[in-house]
Amino acid sequence: MIKTLTIIGARPQFIKAAALSRAIKNSFSHRIRELILHTGQHYDENMSDVFFKELQIPSPDFNLNVGSSSHGVQTAQMIEGIERILIAEKPDCVILYGDTNSTLSGAVAASKLHVPVVHIEAGMRSFNKSMPEEINRIICDHCSTLLFSPTKTGINNLIKEGFNVNNKPPFTADNPGVFHCGDVMLDNTLFFSKTAKTNTTIIKQLGIENRKFVLVTIHRPVNTDDIKRLMSILKALISLAETKDINIVIPLHPRTSKIIQYIPDISLKEKLSQNDKIKLIPAVSFLEMVVLEEASSMIITDSGGVQKEACFLNKPCIILRQETEWVEIVESGCAILVDADEKRIINAFSQLNDIRKFNFPDIFGDGKAAEFIVNEIISCFGRL
Repeated sequence: MIKTLTIIGARPQFIKAAALSRAIKNSFSHRIRELILHTGQHYDENMSDVFFKELQIPSPDFNLNVGSSSHGVQTAQMIEGIERILIAEKPDCVILYGDTNSTLSGAVAASKLHVPVVHIEAGMRSFNKSMPEEINRIICDHCSTLLFSPTKTGINNLIKEGFNVNNKPPFTADNPGVFHCGDVMLDNTLFFSKTAKTNTTIIKQLGIENRKFVLVTIHRPVNTDDIKRLMSILKALISLAETKDINIVIPLHPRTSKIIQYIPDISLKEKLSQNDKIKLIPAVSFLEMVVLEEASSMIITDSGGVQKEACFLNKPCIILRQETEWVEIVESGCAILVDADEKRIINAFSQLNDIRKFNFPDIFGDGKAAEFIVNEIISCFGRL
């Protein structure tokens, strides 16, 4: 039996891991034993524990409880803890997701011990190396034995970096297997959207039944840690609420919620808290997020995952970043990049709000990415 070690530490990774864990449990439990290591990168209960319960992810076999600290300290502690577990458990491969410090740490620890790395969501590039995520994903890709890209753009990015998509097994870090598999997030959205409405009451709780509203998420450090950028975004949202007669729902990431308290503009904070069309709520679960996304008329976000979910659910999207890894969504006209610019956010809302029909791109596969990935893992490591 193949032993895999899945390393996760942040909310998007919990969600992505659910698809693979579900596929293993339903169809491959006789071939794969999956161990789960939680680094503790996200340690707030609403951002961690609830996701394991709600998404039916097995409880972690290991938890490093690293918590929040500087990139260097956090990554060093993760590498040390992951290395210890790799030596003790001797897995056939390590499964990593996305581009967080947990991803980077898993790639470095595993590659140093010559444990094969499987990278899910490989090939994604923003072409902005000032983003920690860009460094993390590049390093992980170049340490990996199996690379699974959700889009053809991701495959093309890997080809430009020297990867050979025609490599033949046996696959190694020097002869990696590169696959276009579709997106595991689409697997999850399709699976959970069927049950989300009956298992959550978030719409009723917020009192927005049958009301048009815009869903907003802000969590990236580039937007939350720069007060001027955060204020510009919030000013735009207040203006939209005041002039466009729309409701705005903002589930607050713990980081965002904390930093808003330190905004020096008292008037801005008062407008934000006292406007009855703006609902600031605590971080929501994945099922609640799916329900909010489905019920919204538009999504404004700096999250890569939420951008994709907007596309899955046919919702126009305003992206609060300078660039995006999901260029196809922007190229289709279904999303607009605005950075943290107040005027551009307002203009993008008007532009998207005036469009009557969108042509959402069909680029993320058929909802069976997890099954494809597990089959390739078995094909590769079943040879051992």
